Amino acid sequence: MTLNCNGKILDLTTKKIMGIVNISSDSFFDGGRYDNIDKVNSQVSKLISEGVDIIDLGAVSSKPGSKLIKAKDEYKLVYEYINELASNFNQVLFSIDTYNASVADFALSKGFSLVNDISSGRYDKNMYEVVKNYEAGYIMMHMKGDPSNMQLNPTYDSVVESIISFFQFKIKELEKLEFYNIIIDPGFGFGKSINDNYEILKNLKLLSSINKPIMVGLSRKSMIYKTLNKTPKEALNGTTVLNTLALEKGANIIRVHDVKEAMECKRLLEKLN
Repeated sequence: MTLNCNGKILDLTTKKIMGIVNISSDSFFDGGRYDNIDKVNSQVSKLISEGVDIIDLGAVSSKPGSKLIKAKDEYKLVYEYINELASNFNQVLFSIDTYNASVADFALSKGFSLVNDISSGRYDKNMYEVVKNYEAGYIMMHMKGDPSNMQLNPTYDSVVESIISFFQFKIKELEKLEFYNIIIDPGFGFGKSINDNYEILKNLKLLSSINKPIMVGLSRKSMIYKTLNKTPKEALNGTTVLNTLALEKGANIIRVHDVKEAMECKRLLEKLN
């Protein structure tokens, strides 16, 4: 399976590693670590040297309790970084982590390849039109509620069935527009209890019935560190364990803070299989 993402090919016949670069000062794990252009350039170079397949640039935290940001405010935070990275690393598959269509449009116009939208088009009605115009890759995520309230008391009759029916509905909307470059993300930690998250991971293979590539973001999340009574900083080993399980259960892309360890995980699984 391959996707043509705004002119660059994403070959999903092998598993892919997406490296996270957060420029937000408020991100739950690495907030404030990459707060200037030099640090971001250096981190991107490091991820490339470690073998990363996609780099996901985000300017806004979506951790539990965080507020949504207006497009013009997000643009002010991120436009210099988009310009710089697109200019310095023009062969790299970059993803922009945004729910604002105008920010996505700007990134894609500069050569970014994918849009990673936690809202699946819910926060900006123009998002679908933008990704279609560029034939970008579009990662749509399942989230119950909004970041500000999603973890207050999430409940489901069946979390996996809810996710499948959500994506079936959203994909129909996009395919009516003749847009097919869709990747699905079940949204670990986004409006789910810890038990819900493990239920999704246990049944991840069921999402393959949707016939779209699957991305998972488990990296250093509370389902790991709360279960182990650790902090996010101490959650790398647990992350690697769950990433291994996710890849075995059908994930096509894993989104991670720690690319070197994720690449080792992928290579060992390839050897095993």
